[in-house]
Amino acid sequence: MSLKFIYESGQVSKYFWQYIDSSSVVEWTQCPGDRSHQLLETQQSYETEWDMINAVSFRKRPCSNREGDHERTRWALTFSVSELRSITVKEEGWTFLICKLKEASTPLPALHFHQGGSREFLESLRRFALLTESPDDEMCLLVSTPNKALSQSFENLLDDNSFGLVHKFRKDPYVATLGGFSKVTNYIFDALRGSEEQHQRPPEEVADLLGEVIPGLEINQQEEPGFEVITRIDLGTRPQVMRREPVSVDNWTKHQDPEGRMINIPHLKHTIFKGGLCHAMRKEAWKFLLGYFPWDSTLEERKALQRSKTDEYFRMKLQWKSVSEEQERRNSRLRDYRSLIEKDVNRTDRTNRFYEGIDNPGLALLHDILMTYCMYDFDLGYVQGMSDLLSPILYVMENEVDAFWCFVSFMDQMHQNFEEQMQGMKTQLIQLSTLLRLLDLAFWNYLESQDSGYLYFCFRWLLIRFKRELSFQDVLRLWEVMWTSLPCLNFHLLVCCAILDSEKQKIMEENYGFNEILKHINELSMKLDIEEILQKAEGICLQIKSCKDLPHSVSVILGFDSNISSSDPTGCGSPPAPRPIQRQDVCSNGHLRKNSSHNSCKVAFIS
Repeated sequence: MSLKFIYESGQVSKYFWQYIDSSSVVEWTQCPGDRSHQLLETQQSYETEWDMINAVSFRKRPCSNREGDHERTRWALTFSVSELRSITVKEEGWTFLICKLKEASTPLPALHFHQGGSREFLESLRRFALLTESPDDEMCLLVSTPNKALSQSFENLLDDNSFGLVHKFRKDPYVATLGGFSKVTNYIFDALRGSEEQHQRPPEEVADLLGEVIPGLEINQQEEPGFEVITRIDLGTRPQVMRREPVSVDNWTKHQDPEGRMINIPHLKHTIFKGGLCHAMRKEAWKFLLGYFPWDSTLEERKALQRSKTDEYFRMKLQWKSVSEEQERRNSRLRDYRSLIEKDVNRTDRTNRFYEGIDNPGLALLHDILMTYCMYDFDLGYVQGMSDLLSPILYVMENEVDAFWCFVSFMDQMHQNFEEQMQGMKTQLIQLSTLLRLLDLAFWNYLESQDSGYLYFCFRWLLIRFKRELSFQDVLRLWEVMWTSLPCLNFHLLVCCAILDSEKQKIMEENYGFNEILKHINELSMKLDIEEILQKAEGICLQIKSCKDLPHSVSVILGFDSNISSSDPTGCGSPPAPRPIQRQDVCSNGHLRKNSSHNSCKVAFIS
């Protein structure tokens, strides 16, 4: 992949990202037929996010591999992104960039952006390379790119030669996790395994590869004297727990005072955690569990809140409803959001009676709520997968406004899962690996031996909270239990551990390899017993909590702290802010190091 600049009158007029193969070149350039697009950059609006909307587009044209076949001018400048060492940002009334190559006999000319666009250029470059601030000069960005083998592996995932892996996740997380993501893990596996003659790569090479594949993952190869890995921690016997009956209408009513305030809330939450809710109570109870209604609000206060939120909702809905076709033609982001939503709505839970059939009013509500959410959070907008989170909420609420505000509260919890950098997903996978290693070191070691220690096969579970793994009714039960925030933080990670605990015997006895593990986990969809899983997950939580020598990192993940009052039987007191983990004595897997006699691989996630 190379970067080509075209100069006009001493400034950057165009720049291209080129993928050169035997059949095509994809260029990122200004649309030639529309001069209004080219003028957008000079019209500085009051919101900078809108300055470059629709100014560029993708187009594909045939070409050959011969460099001479590309258009050339005497002002053209071409170099490979992999040759870049650094980019220095300068300001002198306008922005100009100074690119420095790793090996260059003559310096490159500065790239002047007299009419703006430098920021968009750097953001585009981040799709292909990692830019980090130099420790010596905050205006200098150091450029690093993945190694050639892994780059080629990731390029093989591109459906239309235009979109990268992260974009693919944002556009269709299901395809990426079920299909593309399994390919990614295969490529990582092949890259780490090396050739048939080289059975094991050196630790430092593994560290380099993983660091390139997972941005933010720091692997320290240095021996740390004075610490060693504690290989086993005695967790004691796992206690047996029992589930209870769902909370009934009468039981819920007993937890209200004459003015409608909820009373004895810790006990009520504990009861919901142990048995869930009967369906008749979900419409009201979910509003409290998701934070739409305050627990201490009166009935009259809630009615006033609903009136206020109804007005606010329809003001936002009017914003996208009133956009004309002409306006939308100049707003690529809104146009893309609408296209994705329309596509997703037509395939979300269509076997459910609430959404089945043609011209179903439930589908129209699903569409309108998701479009309005784009107005509420335009930075995130819509990402495929969000319709799966809204569908059960709308099904329960049967009301457009209430469903929207409950969805907003749920998205506040899930937001990082859908952000472009997927920081939340990376953190959760590492936290899950930490817990699994504590619970069953032998199983974790087996997964590690099959290059599955990073638990990529759990990606879909975490992305949309088991929505595609369970029946629709079981999803309702699981979500309302998790929304109680009991019996610990990140209870959904223990749900993952409970499922893996049930499957580990088959995985190990059948000696499943990397691909077999991935296939087996995917085939668990719609075969899981939610009550059995919740029972086991709660038992795991109690087992870990009773451990006297629990690593501090695990306590942080689950929110355990000695300051929580023992008089609170539910453990639902608000946990204090987690203390930062000291990197020198705690690994991300929650184990301490001391007196290591061999070089070990320390993995710590840097947020």
